[in-house]
Amino acid sequence: MSSERGGFRGRSDVLIGDAPINLTLYKSKSFMNISGPSIAAEYRKSVNSPSSMIVITDSLSHRVEALSVKLGGSANGHNGVKSIISALGGELSFYRFRVGIGRDDTDAATYVLQRLSSHERRYWTEDGLDLILAEIEKVARKNG
Repeated sequence: MSSERGGFRGRSDVLIGDAPINLTLYKSKSFMNISGPSIAAEYRKSVNSPSSMIVITDSLSHRVEALSVKLGGSANGHNGVKSIISALGGELSFYRFRVGIGRDDTDAATYVLQRLSSHERRYWTEDGLDLILAEIEKVARKNG
């Protein structure tokens, strides 16, 4: 991973099944709610088409350990996705991988900043990661 002004980027050719795919991973240095400008700048450098971009976000409306994959559509109230859509000039046709974090009675802003439980951390570094990678493979095959 290399660090640049707006974030961290890793780029490599990887095998998805039998096909080599050029994959770029990018993590903005900005808070999620204002990450749109740095993500849009990276998008313009490395994305061939909107449908080959995947944004991974948390989701209060999905149960813990759930992954919801969606292509296009509204931000569904997620301020980070709103920021990205705005910075992309209204472009909606990218994938959203919504990682379920559930919800309790805590204020939403406080809840999303809490540390994941040890069970959740273990899940998203093992089975959950495998699930995300399988979905990335599906997107890569569609766009390959």
